[in-house]
Formats: sequence, C-alpha cells, structure tokens
Amino acid sequence: MGGFEVLKERGFISQCSNEEALKKQLDSERTTFYAGFDPTGRSLHVGHLVPLFAMAHLQRAGHRAIALIGGGTARIGDPSGKTETRRILSLETIEENSLRFKKQISRFITLGDDKGIIADNAEWLAGLNYIEFLRDIGRHFSVNRMLSFETYKMRLEKGLSFIEFNYQILQSYDFLTLFRKYGCMLQMGGDDQWGNIVAGIELIRRIERKEVFALTAPLITRSDGKKMGKTEKGALFLDSGMVSPYEFYQYWINIPDKDVEKLLMLFTFLPEEEIKELGSLRGKEINRAKEVLAFELTSIVHGKEEAEKIKNISQAVFGKSKSNELAGMPSGEVKESILKKGINVIDLFAGTSLCSSRGEARRLVIQGGAYINGTKVDSVDDVADLHSVNKGEIMLRAGKKRYFRIIVK
Repeated sequence: MGGFEVLKERGFISQCSNEEALKKQLDSERTTFYAGFDPTGRSLHVGHLVPLFAMAHLQRAGHRAIALIGGGTARIGDPSGKTETRRILSLETIEENSLRFKKQISRFITLGDDKGIIADNAEWLAGLNYIEFLRDIGRHFSVNRMLSFETYKMRLEKGLSFIEFNYQILQSYDFLTLFRKYGCMLQMGGDDQWGNIVAGIELIRRIERKEVFALTAPLITRSDGKKMGKTEKGALFLDSGMVSPYEFYQYWINIPDKDVEKLLMLFTFLPEEEIKELGSLRGKEINRAKEVLAFELTSIVHGKEEAEKIKNISQAVFGKSKSNELAGMPSGEVKESILKKGINVIDLFAGTSLCSSRGEARRLVIQGGAYINGTKVDSVDDVADLHSVNKGEIMLRAGKKRYFRIIVK
C-alpha cells in the first residue's frame, strides 16, 4: 500500500486536511478515493492531467479509484475559479460529453470493481426530492461559512446565481454518497476545489461521525508565466479531433527548459532517479528530456503506436532522421492549377492551422516568423507559386517549431 509519499515527492500535494492521518490510512489499508470531472466540454484537457496522474499513482500503490463523472452537477455548473456563470447545457450534450470523458479516463486508470470505477452523479442527483434534500442535507450547511470561501467571495462581486450557490452542497452530497456506497475515504482535486471538498468532509463528520480526507494539487503553471496547456489556438485538449496528436506532442517538445523535470515528475510514470538524471541535462541536451516527456505523455493519451509515428515525423522534420514519414503532420491540399496563378502568403498561411485569420497571418509575416521551405517570408506581398513546390509539397513554418505541410495535387 502507501502512495502518499509518491504523490508528495512528485509534486501532487498542495493542501491536505490531515496529512499524518491520511498517510497512516494509505499505509495501513486499501483505500477507496475519488476525483470528479464535470462533462461541461467535449474533451478533458491538460488541466485534468494532474488529478488523472495522481489517481493512477494511488491505484498503482494498491488503492481503489473512482472517477466521478458529473452528469448531475454539470447541469448547474461549478462557480469555482470562474468569473461568470457557466452556460447551461442540454442533457443530450452532457451525455455525449460523458461518454467521451469515460473513454479518455480509461487510458489513465484500470477499470474493474476491485481496482477502478467510473460513476456518474446523475444517478443520485437527478432524482432528488428537493424538500427531503433540504431537510436532510441542506440543514448542515452554514450560509455564512459558505460565503467565507474565496470562490463565492469572487463571484459575489459579479453576481452569484442561486443555482450555482447549491453546487457546494451537491458536491458534498457526492462525497457522502460515495462514502456510503463504496466506503470512499478521500476526495482529490485542484486547489480551487478546496472549499467544496472540505465542506464534504464536514458533512460526513456531522452525519456519519467519521473522518474522511481532502487532498488538493497546486495549479500547474509554466516558468515563463504562461498558463499550462494554453496554445495559440486555445486549450490543449486530449481529444485528437480537437488537437491533433502531432500538435499535442509538439507542445511538450516546446516547453521551457526549467519545467522539464517538474513535468516529467507529474506527467509520466518514469522512476524519479531517471527523471532527475534527465532534468540535469543542460544546453541542447535538455531537448532529449523533452522528447522523452512528449513521447511518454503522447503514448498514454493517444497510444504508443501514434506516439512512435509522431516521434519519427518530428525527427524527420528536425533533421534527426532520414525518415520521410510525414503523414501525421498537420497538412492540407492545394491544386496545382491554383498554385500556377500564385497565392499570396497571407492567404496561404491563413488557410492552415498555423493562423486563425488573415490578420494573424499578416502579423506573423511582419514579425518575421513565417517561413516557406525553410526560407523566411520577407513581405506580406510575397506570392507562393509552382516555384515554391519541393517534391510535390510546400512546407510552411510559423515561429521555430510549428509546421504545416501543403500537398500539391
């Protein structure tokens, strides 16, 4: 058993309700724990990786994991960490999102009644009797105490709806239900969930006279000040239809050198000794550690076969391999007849995933970040034509490491 020290040494622990007692609990007996995921979007993203890896480490230590899909709580929205009220989703959308979440979660935790469970709180929340719920559960909550939490303080300035105000009560009821149904003793989440989780601990203490535990992880930020998982196109989603495996892999290749060891600790299962050795590399050698991080994480999220293919693509692009296997790189097609007339470079870049608009493409060129076949584009008036074609394709580059392959038909 155990597992607490692994989480602590790898950087997963920020706050814990009773560190000594929880460590004793995990060391002495097989413990059921859970983390929640509200299906308010089509895909999990990088922000979900911390709880997913933390769950996987505890499961590998011999404990039982519950991934709780918030099919019920997603109907009202969690105000934690949000400045505005969430958009209300249809039940059909929530159900579709839930199915996608379950598939993604299964890549991190092993499922089976004795090892790991995926539950959905719609099972017990959707059919609640409001009067009975207020009488049996709501009476244990102090409005004054709820308003003391930072989450609600922030939202009171812009307006907090009554429906959102109920979220903490519902999440606490989730913990109580999982405690009763599965003997769940621990809830895990991000730091922004601390108030909600502590409220659940208090509810179980009042009703069941038992001590259960809260454990939250820090918000992971990059050393360059950027939010982890934020790209030029938005969030780094785990769904290959939203962010291609190639783009996912390249994100980790391009992280700041200072973050490599921390992210290897959080987002791989490599031994700590190996990680420290990789983290000690300097200069160009640190790129080898980034390749390990990108490969290991892409293998988990998109499969080892896909990761191998992208690794070969990346090495071919950056001259580390003679491989011509570029099929997995973001690409598009253009007819030879159109190229014969010539395409303005602004239109060319704006028509790819490298730029979201002509304005962005124009800025890229003006700032000197646009390249065609390795040659910098000097002017917004430059034109790509048949002379730009090399072996049936045109290779575009934005900045140092973002590529797009145009295949000429």
